[in-house]
Amino acid sequence: MTEGADRAGSDDSVRPFQVDVPEAELTELRRRIDATRWPERETVTDDSQGVRLATMQELARYWATEYDWRKCEGKLKALPHFLTEIDGLDIHFIHVRSQREDALPLIVTHGWPGSIIEQLKIIEPLTSPTAHGASAQDAFHLVVPSLPGHGFSAKPATTGWDPPRIARAWVVLMKRLGYTRFVAQGGDWGAAVTQAMGVQAAPELLGIHSNMPGTAPAEINKAVQRGDPPPPDLSAEERRAYEQLSNFFAKHVAYAQIMGTRPQTLYGLADSPADLAAFMLDHGDGTGQPGLVEKALEGHLQSALTRDDILDNITLYWLTNTGVSTARLYWENKADFFDAKPISIPFAISVFPDELYQAPRSWAERAYPHNLIHYNKLDRGGHFAAWEQPDLFAAEMRAAFRSLR
Repeated sequence: MTEGADRAGSDDSVRPFQVDVPEAELTELRRRIDATRWPERETVTDDSQGVRLATMQELARYWATEYDWRKCEGKLKALPHFLTEIDGLDIHFIHVRSQREDALPLIVTHGWPGSIIEQLKIIEPLTSPTAHGASAQDAFHLVVPSLPGHGFSAKPATTGWDPPRIARAWVVLMKRLGYTRFVAQGGDWGAAVTQAMGVQAAPELLGIHSNMPGTAPAEINKAVQRGDPPPPDLSAEERRAYEQLSNFFAKHVAYAQIMGTRPQTLYGLADSPADLAAFMLDHGDGTGQPGLVEKALEGHLQSALTRDDILDNITLYWLTNTGVSTARLYWENKADFFDAKPISIPFAISVFPDELYQAPRSWAERAYPHNLIHYNKLDRGGHFAAWEQPDLFAAEMRAAFRSLR
């Protein structure tokens, strides 16, 4: 489908990669959308049973008749893409160097159901800050990799590619690109990988940032998963976070449980565009998806996220046939997401109001008493912060890492 995608490197070379989707694949996608066999509508008047039939049928209509993948492909082609083999696996990444030679190298990792599409809007603001009203001293050299089994990276044929292994691979990648000092950022799976990098504390890694940080004390992390009532001594901020985490584990984690236990069973993600789209849209965040997605599809969301953005991402999953391979990361993972981690290097945290939970400052300071270099609460944005609020996100990156330059 794309030049070089199936050719494994034999050494540590970095090879150019070009996105080039044959028209026949887009024709087949539209055919499959049109051939969808729909179920009856939900028996409720809200999204409590999942993505509503009317939402999916309207999305399918637009996807098959009006959506243009070539616009997204054009944006991707305008960027420098590469492949390199690490630990036997071809890793894809975008690498954009700032014109400022002393810019700080930054590796940004996406999550699920995301991809490099999430980061496209932050590339210019981070690499060319003066064009976006920021100081030249805040420039970054930016590396945006595709997780193994995601996007244009190769799909692991054996087990073992969990977040700690990916974290080690990212250090190899940055050093291979010639960076001897760098920082890392991530949300969702990107948070798991980035925080694993923080735990491993490679000497080249100056610090990390997360918009979905692990801050919960151990006893809290266990209690929310058991469904225990909140302890009586929590502050108002802590109680809200406790209730958000409890609600997530009680009502919004089913998608992760099926992928974490039976990823191979999800054949529909490879066979049906409608099934793939519905499963990806039903990923819950703090605003309560699929309601968030419905607002974006209708153009009512107060963010930069659009209907085409959402379909760009889903279409990338379809064209690379990565519905099942991305699900396997949940099966590989053995660590919790929200508990405080044994991280001793500088750690920066941004709290967006529509994230799965708003990490309380008290938990962050308790977890990282000597290395919390930045903590800020934003007034808008959610789980896909870079995608939804690229300007805010870029400003957070500049502030978070300024002390490490």
